[in-house]
Amino acid sequence: MTPDLMEAGAERLQQAQVRQVGASGGRSPGYGRIVVPGEVDVTHGRILYLEDVSVSFDGFKAINGLSLDIAPGELRCVIGPNGAGKTTMMDIITGKTRPDSGQVYFGSTIDLLRHREADIAAMGIGRKFQKPTVFEQLTVFENLELALAADKRVASSLAFRLNGTQKDRLAEVLETIQLTEHVDRPAGLLSHGQKQWLEIGMLLTQDPRLLLLDEPVAGMTDEETERTAQLFLSLKGRHSLMVVEHDMGFIRTISEKVTVLCDGSVLAEGTLDEVQADERVIEVYLGR
Repeated sequence: MTPDLMEAGAERLQQAQVRQVGASGGRSPGYGRIVVPGEVDVTHGRILYLEDVSVSFDGFKAINGLSLDIAPGELRCVIGPNGAGKTTMMDIITGKTRPDSGQVYFGSTIDLLRHREADIAAMGIGRKFQKPTVFEQLTVFENLELALAADKRVASSLAFRLNGTQKDRLAEVLETIQLTEHVDRPAGLLSHGQKQWLEIGMLLTQDPRLLLLDEPVAGMTDEETERTAQLFLSLKGRHSLMVVEHDMGFIRTISEKVTVLCDGSVLAEGTLDEVQADERVIEVYLGR
Protein backbone atom coordinates (compact mmCIF):
# COMPACT_ATOMS: atom_id res chain seq x y z
CA MET A 1 0.00 0.00 0.00
CA THR A 2 1.39 3.40 -0.93
CA PRO A 3 2.20 5.83 1.91
CA ASP A 4 -0.10 8.52 0.50
CA LEU A 5 -3.10 6.19 0.66
CA MET A 6 -2.24 5.16 4.22
CA GLU A 7 -1.76 8.78 5.24
CA ALA A 8 -5.13 9.72 3.71
CA GLY A 9 -6.78 7.03 5.81
CA ALA A 10 -5.03 8.33 8.91
CA GLU A 11 -6.22 11.87 8.22
CA ARG A 12 -9.84 10.69 7.82
CA LEU A 13 -9.61 8.81 11.10
CA GLN A 14 -8.21 11.86 12.90
CA GLN A 15 -11.02 14.04 11.57
CA ALA A 16 -13.59 11.63 12.99
CA GLN A 17 -12.01 11.39 16.43
CA VAL A 18 -10.94 13.75 19.20
CA ARG A 19 -7.17 13.65 19.48
CA GLN A 20 -6.07 12.04 22.70
CA VAL A 21 -2.60 12.53 24.16
CA GLY A 22 -1.23 9.24 25.44
CA ALA A 23 1.90 7.19 24.95
CA SER A 24 2.23 8.67 21.47
CA GLY A 25 2.11 12.22 22.79
CA GLY A 26 -0.70 13.09 20.36
CA ARG A 27 1.39 12.35 17.27
CA SER A 28 -0.12 11.18 14.01
CA PRO A 29 -0.36 7.41 13.52
CA GLY A 30 3.02 6.16 12.44
CA TYR A 31 4.33 3.20 10.52
CA GLY A 32 6.53 1.82 13.31
CA ARG A 33 3.78 -0.36 14.80
CA ILE A 34 4.71 -4.00 15.30
CA VAL A 35 2.89 -6.19 12.78
CA VAL A 36 1.22 -9.22 14.34
CA PRO A 37 0.73 -12.01 11.76
CA GLY A 38 -2.96 -12.40 10.91
CA GLU A 39 -4.06 -9.35 12.89
CA VAL A 40 -6.16 -6.82 11.03
CA ASP A 41 -4.56 -3.42 11.65
CA VAL A 42 -7.12 -0.62 11.29
CA THR A 43 -4.87 2.07 12.77
CA HIS A 44 -5.31 4.17 9.66
CA GLY A 45 -9.11 4.02 9.78
CA ARG A 46 -9.76 1.62 6.94
CA ILE A 47 -10.41 -2.11 6.97
CA LEU A 48 -10.31 -2.58 3.19
CA TYR A 49 -8.26 -0.75 0.55
CA LEU A 50 -8.29 -1.27 -3.20
CA GLU A 51 -5.90 0.95 -5.11
CA ASP A 52 -5.71 1.23 -8.91
CA VAL A 53 -6.82 -2.38 -9.45
CA SER A 54 -7.23 -3.68 -13.00
CA VAL A 55 -7.95 -7.08 -14.51
CA SER A 56 -8.77 -8.19 -18.07
CA PHE A 57 -10.39 -11.32 -19.42
CA ASP A 58 -9.66 -12.10 -23.09
CA GLY A 59 -9.00 -8.44 -23.79
CA PHE A 60 -12.07 -7.18 -21.90
CA LYS A 61 -11.16 -4.92 -18.96
CA ALA A 62 -13.55 -6.10 -16.24
CA ILE A 63 -11.88 -3.92 -13.59
CA ASN A 64 -10.22 -0.71 -14.72
CA GLY A 65 -8.16 1.32 -12.24
CA LEU A 66 -10.58 0.66 -9.38
CA SER A 67 -9.82 2.41 -6.08
CA LEU A 68 -12.03 2.40 -2.97
CA ASP A 69 -11.77 1.94 0.78
CA ILE A 70 -14.11 0.96 3.59
CA ALA A 71 -13.99 1.95 7.26
CA PRO A 72 -14.25 -0.49 10.17
CA GLY A 73 -17.90 -1.09 11.01
CA GLU A 74 -19.13 0.63 7.84
CA LEU A 75 -22.07 -0.64 5.78
CA ARG A 76 -21.19 0.24 2.19
CA CYS A 77 -23.65 -0.30 -0.65
CA VAL A 78 -22.35 -0.90 -4.18
CA ILE A 79 -24.61 -0.46 -7.19
CA GLY A 80 -24.15 -0.33 -10.93
CA PRO A 81 -25.30 -1.84 -14.22
CA ASN A 82 -24.72 -5.47 -15.15
CA GLY A 83 -21.14 -5.93 -16.23
CA ALA A 84 -19.91 -3.02 -14.11
CA GLY A 85 -17.41 -5.26 -12.32
CA LYS A 86 -19.17 -5.72 -8.98
CA THR A 87 -18.79 -9.50 -8.79
CA THR A 88 -15.26 -9.41 -10.20
CA MET A 89 -14.33 -6.92 -7.49
CA MET A 90 -15.54 -9.36 -4.83
CA ASP A 91 -13.65 -12.19 -6.58
CA ILE A 92 -10.46 -10.15 -6.30
CA ILE A 93 -10.98 -9.30 -2.63
CA THR A 94 -11.56 -12.95 -1.73
CA GLY A 95 -8.68 -14.34 -3.78
CA LYS A 96 -10.75 -16.07 -6.44
CA THR A 97 -9.37 -13.79 -9.16
CA ARG A 98 -5.88 -12.29 -9.33
CA PRO A 99 -5.73 -8.77 -10.78
CA ASP A 100 -3.25 -7.77 -13.46
CA SER A 101 -2.18 -4.75 -11.41
CA GLY A 102 -3.02 -2.76 -8.31
CA GLN A 103 -3.05 -3.33 -4.56
CA VAL A 104 -5.65 -4.89 -2.24
CA TYR A 105 -5.17 -4.67 1.53
CA PHE A 106 -7.15 -5.98 4.49
CA GLY A 107 -6.37 -3.34 7.07
CA SER A 108 -3.03 -1.61 6.70
CA THR A 109 -0.74 -4.62 6.67
CA ILE A 110 -2.37 -7.71 5.11
CA ASP A 111 -1.71 -7.84 1.37
CA LEU A 112 -4.61 -9.99 0.13
CA LEU A 113 -2.91 -10.60 -3.22
CA ARG A 114 -0.36 -12.76 -1.41
CA HIS A 115 -2.96 -15.15 -0.02
CA ARG A 116 -5.26 -17.93 -1.23
CA GLU A 117 -9.05 -18.03 -0.94
CA ALA A 118 -9.12 -20.31 2.11
CA ASP A 119 -6.52 -18.21 3.91
CA ILE A 120 -8.44 -15.00 3.21
CA ALA A 121 -11.64 -16.52 4.58
CA ALA A 122 -9.78 -17.63 7.71
CA MET A 123 -8.43 -14.09 8.19
CA GLY A 124 -11.97 -12.77 8.63
CA ILE A 125 -13.47 -12.02 5.21
CA GLY A 126 -16.78 -13.81 4.65
CA ARG A 127 -18.59 -13.87 1.33
CA LYS A 128 -22.20 -14.67 0.52
CA PHE A 129 -23.18 -15.34 -3.07
CA GLN A 130 -26.58 -14.47 -4.53
CA LYS A 131 -27.88 -18.05 -4.41
CA PRO A 132 -27.98 -19.45 -0.87
CA THR A 133 -25.66 -22.38 -0.25
CA VAL A 134 -26.79 -24.46 2.73
CA PHE A 135 -26.89 -28.17 3.52
CA GLU A 136 -30.57 -28.79 2.86
CA GLN A 137 -30.71 -32.25 4.44
CA LEU A 138 -29.31 -30.95 7.72
CA THR A 139 -31.16 -28.92 10.32
CA VAL A 140 -30.63 -25.22 10.87
CA PHE A 141 -28.60 -25.97 13.98
CA GLU A 142 -26.46 -28.58 12.22
CA ASN A 143 -25.66 -26.11 9.44
CA LEU A 144 -24.47 -23.56 11.97
CA GLU A 145 -22.55 -26.18 13.92
CA LEU A 146 -20.64 -27.24 10.78
CA ALA A 147 -19.77 -23.63 10.02
CA LEU A 148 -18.09 -23.02 13.38
CA ALA A 149 -14.43 -22.10 13.05
CA ALA A 150 -13.03 -25.40 14.28
CA ASP A 151 -10.54 -28.06 13.20
CA LYS A 152 -12.12 -29.61 10.10
CA ARG A 153 -9.81 -32.65 9.83
CA VAL A 154 -11.72 -35.95 9.70
CA ALA A 155 -10.59 -37.29 13.07
CA SER A 156 -11.33 -34.01 14.81
CA SER A 157 -14.71 -33.65 13.10
CA LEU A 158 -15.81 -37.11 14.24
CA ALA A 159 -14.88 -36.33 17.82
CA PHE A 160 -16.14 -32.75 17.78
CA ARG A 161 -18.43 -31.73 20.63
CA LEU A 162 -19.72 -28.24 21.29
CA ASN A 163 -18.51 -26.61 24.47
CA GLY A 164 -20.55 -24.14 26.49
CA THR A 165 -19.07 -21.07 24.82
CA GLN A 166 -19.79 -22.45 21.36
CA LYS A 167 -23.37 -23.31 22.31
CA ASP A 168 -23.89 -19.78 23.57
CA ARG A 169 -22.43 -18.41 20.34
CA LEU A 170 -24.80 -20.49 18.21
CA ALA A 171 -27.76 -19.38 20.32
CA GLU A 172 -26.70 -15.76 19.78
CA VAL A 173 -26.42 -16.25 16.02
CA LEU A 174 -29.81 -17.97 15.87
CA GLU A 175 -31.39 -15.00 17.61
CA THR A 176 -29.59 -12.55 15.33
CA ILE A 177 -30.85 -14.24 12.15
CA GLN A 178 -34.29 -14.83 13.72
CA LEU A 179 -34.30 -18.58 13.20
CA THR A 180 -34.43 -19.74 16.83
CA GLU A 181 -37.92 -21.20 16.31
CA HIS A 182 -36.64 -23.19 13.33
CA VAL A 183 -33.53 -24.60 14.96
CA ASP A 184 -34.50 -28.27 14.38
CA ARG A 185 -36.04 -27.74 10.94
CA PRO A 186 -34.28 -29.18 7.86
CA ALA A 187 -32.77 -26.31 5.90
CA GLY A 188 -34.42 -27.56 2.72
CA LEU A 189 -37.83 -26.72 4.19
CA LEU A 190 -36.98 -23.08 4.86
CA SER A 191 -38.25 -20.26 2.68
CA HIS A 192 -35.84 -18.56 0.29
CA GLY A 193 -35.34 -15.66 2.67
CA GLN A 194 -34.75 -17.95 5.64
CA LYS A 195 -32.09 -19.85 3.69
CA GLN A 196 -30.37 -16.54 2.98
CA TRP A 197 -30.41 -15.67 6.69
CA LEU A 198 -29.09 -19.13 7.57
CA GLU A 199 -26.15 -18.72 5.22
CA ILE A 200 -25.42 -15.31 6.73
CA GLY A 201 -25.58 -16.98 10.15
CA MET A 202 -23.09 -19.60 8.99
CA LEU A 203 -20.71 -16.77 8.11
CA LEU A 204 -21.33 -15.05 11.45
CA THR A 205 -20.33 -18.14 13.43
CA GLN A 206 -16.80 -17.59 12.10
CA ASP A 207 -16.67 -14.01 13.47
CA PRO A 208 -15.74 -12.24 10.21
CA ARG A 209 -14.44 -8.69 10.29
CA LEU A 210 -15.72 -8.01 6.76
CA LEU A 211 -18.81 -9.43 5.04
CA LEU A 212 -19.27 -9.31 1.26
CA LEU A 213 -22.94 -9.80 0.32
CA ASP A 214 -23.96 -10.23 -3.31
CA GLU A 215 -27.61 -9.32 -4.07
CA PRO A 216 -28.83 -10.64 -0.71
CA VAL A 217 -32.53 -9.73 -1.17
CA ALA A 218 -32.98 -11.01 -4.73
CA GLY A 219 -36.11 -13.20 -4.82
CA MET A 220 -37.26 -12.23 -1.33
CA THR A 221 -40.75 -11.18 -0.37
CA ASP A 222 -41.32 -7.62 0.86
CA GLU A 223 -41.48 -8.84 4.46
CA GLU A 224 -38.25 -10.84 4.08
CA THR A 225 -36.54 -7.84 2.50
CA GLU A 226 -37.56 -5.64 5.43
CA ARG A 227 -36.27 -8.18 7.95
CA THR A 228 -33.00 -8.47 6.04
CA ALA A 229 -32.57 -4.70 6.22
CA GLN A 230 -33.05 -4.88 9.99
CA LEU A 231 -30.50 -7.70 10.17
CA PHE A 232 -27.86 -5.75 8.26
CA LEU A 233 -28.40 -2.63 10.34
CA SER A 234 -27.94 -4.72 13.49
CA LEU A 235 -24.63 -6.05 12.14
CA LYS A 236 -23.27 -2.63 11.18
CA GLY A 237 -20.65 -1.48 13.64
CA ARG A 238 -19.85 -4.98 14.85
CA HIS A 239 -18.83 -5.99 11.32
CA SER A 240 -17.94 -4.13 8.13
CA LEU A 241 -20.33 -4.91 5.28
CA MET A 242 -20.12 -4.47 1.52
CA VAL A 243 -23.57 -5.02 -0.01
CA VAL A 244 -24.01 -5.31 -3.78
CA GLU A 245 -27.67 -4.84 -4.66
CA HIS A 246 -30.09 -3.54 -7.32
CA ASP A 247 -33.12 -3.00 -5.07
CA MET A 248 -33.13 0.78 -4.55
CA GLY A 249 -35.76 0.62 -1.81
CA PHE A 250 -33.57 -1.77 0.16
CA ILE A 251 -30.49 0.37 -0.49
CA ARG A 252 -32.31 3.46 0.79
CA THR A 253 -33.23 1.66 4.02
CA ILE A 254 -29.71 0.55 4.91
CA SER A 255 -27.27 2.89 3.18
CA GLU A 256 -25.17 5.79 4.38
CA LYS A 257 -22.63 5.78 1.57
CA VAL A 258 -23.18 4.33 -1.90
CA THR A 259 -20.50 3.53 -4.47
CA VAL A 260 -21.54 3.34 -8.12
CA LEU A 261 -19.42 1.15 -10.38
CA CYS A 262 -19.40 1.41 -14.17
CA ASP A 263 -16.98 -0.15 -16.67
CA GLY A 264 -14.86 -1.52 -13.86
CA SER A 265 -14.20 1.71 -11.97
CA VAL A 266 -15.90 4.08 -9.53
CA LEU A 267 -18.31 6.38 -11.34
CA ALA A 268 -19.74 8.17 -8.29
CA GLU A 269 -19.88 8.02 -4.49
CA GLY A 270 -22.08 9.65 -1.89
CA THR A 271 -25.47 9.29 -0.28
CA LEU A 272 -28.16 7.56 -2.29
CA ASP A 273 -29.83 10.90 -3.02
CA GLU A 274 -26.53 12.31 -4.26
CA VAL A 275 -25.75 9.46 -6.63
CA GLN A 276 -29.35 9.29 -7.88
CA ALA A 277 -29.09 12.95 -8.82
CA ASP A 278 -25.78 12.45 -10.65
CA GLU A 279 -26.36 12.82 -14.40
CA ARG A 280 -23.71 10.21 -15.18
CA VAL A 281 -25.41 7.63 -12.94
CA ILE A 282 -28.82 8.43 -14.43
CA GLU A 283 -27.40 7.98 -17.92
CA VAL A 284 -25.65 4.62 -17.42
CA TYR A 285 -27.76 2.98 -14.73
CA LEU A 286 -30.93 4.53 -13.36
CA GLY A 287 -32.49 5.94 -16.51
CA ARG A 288 -35.00 8.77 -16.63
